[in-house]
Amino acid sequence: MQIQHEWFDVAEIGPQTYAISEWGHWEKVHSFLLIGDNKAVLIDTGLGIANIKEVTDQLTSLPIEVITSHVHTDHIGSHASFDNIFVHAEDRDWLENGIQGPNLEQIRFNLMRDISKEVPEAFDINEFYPYQGEAKGLLIDGQWVELGNRSIRIIHTPGHSPGHISIWDQLTGFLFTGDVLYLETPIYAFYPSTDPVLLINSWKKLLTIKGVTRLFGSHNQLGFDIEVLEDVKTAIAYLEQNDLVKWGTGLHSFKHISVQF
Repeated sequence: MQIQHEWFDVAEIGPQTYAISEWGHWEKVHSFLLIGDNKAVLIDTGLGIANIKEVTDQLTSLPIEVITSHVHTDHIGSHASFDNIFVHAEDRDWLENGIQGPNLEQIRFNLMRDISKEVPEAFDINEFYPYQGEAKGLLIDGQWVELGNRSIRIIHTPGHSPGHISIWDQLTGFLFTGDVLYLETPIYAFYPSTDPVLLINSWKKLLTIKGVTRLFGSHNQLGFDIEVLEDVKTAIAYLEQNDLVKWGTGLHSFKHISVQF
């Protein structure tokens, strides 16, 4: 299916599975739409520079539930356009009462810097505010979400945020890792709302998931091979053996991944 949009790029990455990407922004954010027989799940809603619902409406007429990988501004930008928002309990407070960390001026600055694509005319940074709203429901570790002839599993993977989750899709074997695992730029666990120990434990948890065929992080390169998990194993061993899993130890780079504590 060919989708045209002035801001988003859409790629069909598997059967009834779409990446909705914001390549024109320095963060190169990806959201993902998984369509079943009865409903669809949208993993995150992007930066909010453009309304992602303009894309999802072209891809499916089924009801859409938004599963929030974590509550950071670059992943909840179009949440207000959807009625059914789900989040892990540990990130619920940020969703409903505001995100811990950068102030509005910093958020707006980061949103508008290093943009290589024309911003939609309707977008006004001076009117941008991070989404705040009530969750329709709370996600728990190990929970299965049924889409109709398709099931996805919720995996609590904290560290980058307290309620960060990853999602495994039974249909494709794809593992959507959000911001706990991606390539090309450092994975962040160095500010007060992060936890290096929990991040490493989440990496260990990802290594135990059976049936993974491909991984998709929420930034940069769109999809990567499971061989990256071997690099994750190496990173875990090195960081733990050298007592580096704590704030202030800096940037640590490996073959495929890097992390900053």
